[in-house]
Amino acid sequence: MRSIVWSSAAVLAPSLLCGVASAQAESSTWKEKIKVQRNGFYPLDVVDLLLEDTMPKIEEYLDKKIAAGKNNGCTLENAGVRREWGDMTDLQRTEFINATLCLMSKPSRAPKDLFPGARNRYDDFVAYHMTHMGVLHDTVGLFPGHKYFLYAYETALRNECGYTGYHPYMNYDRYTKDPWNSALFNGNATSMGGNGAPDPRYKGINSATGKLIPSGGGGGCVTEGPFKDVVVSLGPGVYMLNDLPKNPLANGTGSNPRCMRRDLNVNSALGATANKSLELITKSKDINTFYNTLLTPPRNNKDPYNWGVHEAGHFIAGGDPGGDPLCSPGDPVFYFHHAMLDRLWWIWQMQDPENRLNAVVNLGGRQPAPGHEGHGGADGGAAAGRMLDLKWLFPDVIPVLEAHDSLGGHNGAFCHVYV
Repeated sequence: MRSIVWSSAAVLAPSLLCGVASAQAESSTWKEKIKVQRNGFYPLDVVDLLLEDTMPKIEEYLDKKIAAGKNNGCTLENAGVRREWGDMTDLQRTEFINATLCLMSKPSRAPKDLFPGARNRYDDFVAYHMTHMGVLHDTVGLFPGHKYFLYAYETALRNECGYTGYHPYMNYDRYTKDPWNSALFNGNATSMGGNGAPDPRYKGINSATGKLIPSGGGGGCVTEGPFKDVVVSLGPGVYMLNDLPKNPLANGTGSNPRCMRRDLNVNSALGATANKSLELITKSKDINTFYNTLLTPPRNNKDPYNWGVHEAGHFIAGGDPGGDPLCSPGDPVFYFHHAMLDRLWWIWQMQDPENRLNAVVNLGGRQPAPGHEGHGGADGGAAAGRMLDLKWLFPDVIPVLEAHDSLGGHNGAFCHVYV
C-alpha cells in the first residue's frame, strides 16, 4: 500500500484539493492492505493517532477471525474504506455528490398511504427515521441501528446510483474553527453545500443539558452548492426554526415543500473536539459509560461547550431538517455525522474487541417499538434476540448483534474500516 500525500499547493486550503503529488511507501503491515490518503492541511489529531496505534491490534484481531473461519470473507484488503470528506479528492467528492442527487431523483418506494410526502428514494430514509425513533434510539439500538441504517443508505448510493466509494464521515474537530470555508461546507461544486443565509430571528438550539447552543449566524435557506435547490418535503417532526410551514398531516408525513435551511455552528462543534472524543473513548471502560458520556456528559460548569459529542456533532449543521431529531436525515450531512459516531464506537470497541464487540448498553431506557416485542428491550441479556428491520429500505432483517461487527457481520455485508 501507498500513503497518498497531497501536493503542497493543494495544502494551501482544504477546499482546493485536486490531486496527488507524490506517494510514499509505508512500512506498517496494515498500511500495505488499506489505501490511506491524507489531506496535509489537517495534521492528524489525537483520535486519528489513537486509531493509527490501534490498527495493528485490529489487524491481529481480524487475522484470528480469519484463522478461525469466522470473518465471513472480510479482510483488510477487501474492506470498504470510509474517509473524512476533506481527505477525498475532488473526483471522489463529485462522484458522491452525483450519487446523492441521483437518489433524490429516483422514485420513492415507501408505502404511499403512509408517507404521501415522500417524493423520492432519498425521502424513503427520512420517512423511516422519523417513524422508527424507538428502534433507532433506544439503548440497544442507537449504535447498531444507525450502523445498519447508514449501511442501507450507502448501499443504495452504490447499487442504485453507481457510487463506487464508501460513505464519508466528518471529523468534528476539523469544523471547530472555520466550517464555512471547509471542503465540506464552503458552497463550491465539490462541497455538500454552504451555510444557510443569516436569519437574525434564529437564536440557537436548546441542548439536552438545558443550555442554549447559540446561533452560528445562519438559519436561513442554503443558497450555494450542489444542494441549494433541494426541496425538503417531510416534516417538520420538531419545529426547530422560525416560520416553518406546518405539515398538512399531524405526524409530519405529508407533503410540505420548503427549502433546506442550515446553521453552521462553531459553538456546537466545540463540544466535539478531538480531545473530547479521545476522552470519550479512553475513559469509558464499559459501554454504559461510553453511551452516557456520548449523550449526557458529566456536568462541567467550567466548559461552556459541554453538550456531549453526539448532540454537538448533530448541530454542527443544525437547521431544517438537519436539526430536527425526527427528520434530520433530510440533510445529507446527517449521514456524515453518524458515520463519525460509528467511527468513534468502532475505535472504542477495537481497544478490546474480545470484550467490547458485543457489549450492549443495559441502562433501561425505551422499550421496543410496536412490532418488536419479544426481540429484546433495553437490557443487554435480551439483546441477542433483538432484530433490526428496515422495512422498505432494505430487505434483510438481521439480529442486532450482527451490526456490532464492522469486520464480517451479517455474513460479511459489514466489512469496512475508517481511516
